[in-house]
Amino acid sequence: MKTYSISKLAQVFGLSRSALLYYDRIGLLAPSGRTGSGHRYYSERDRRQMERICQFRDAGLTLKDIRRVLSSGGKPGVKLLEERMREIAESIVKLKDQQRILAGMLGRIASGNSAGPVDVELWVEMLEAAGMDQKSRKRWHTEFEQRAPAAHEEFLLSLGILRDEVAQIRRWSRGEIPEL
Repeated sequence: MKTYSISKLAQVFGLSRSALLYYDRIGLLAPSGRTGSGHRYYSERDRRQMERICQFRDAGLTLKDIRRVLSSGGKPGVKLLEERMREIAESIVKLKDQQRILAGMLGRIASGNSAGPVDVELWVEMLEAAGMDQKSRKRWHTEFEQRAPAAHEEFLLSLGILRDEVAQIRRWSRGEIPEL
């Protein structure tokens, strides 16, 4: 029967020895036994189990989820996999938004069409990409105006907004005028 030392099994999967010690400690992968001198050893079955653990990790499952899968007979539930697929889809959308924003920044810089690396259009795009609606942006402006009014004004001017419009945004932020 082929066996693996902790270091050898870790090396096979590109992990550290401490990762396997941690997996043992949390009950994810216990060694098959110990040698006469007390060293852990892993069987071929343990190696296959570690391979499954790595596949689940590569799919983005948490150690907690992997432990649940393994304790339920090793078959991941459809609900768990669908949830992970949804999380990945959301991440992809966010990354594509960030990529689009960065491409816009680079394009503006390259064309010389921007007063700075970020203008008002790009700033609003970034806030929307981060999930901020009009109500959230109002709350952001209000907080900025209350905490650092001079910095709020300076920031708005840095976006290329004209002074008259900056003054109007600041009044709106303080609740002195209704919606813009």
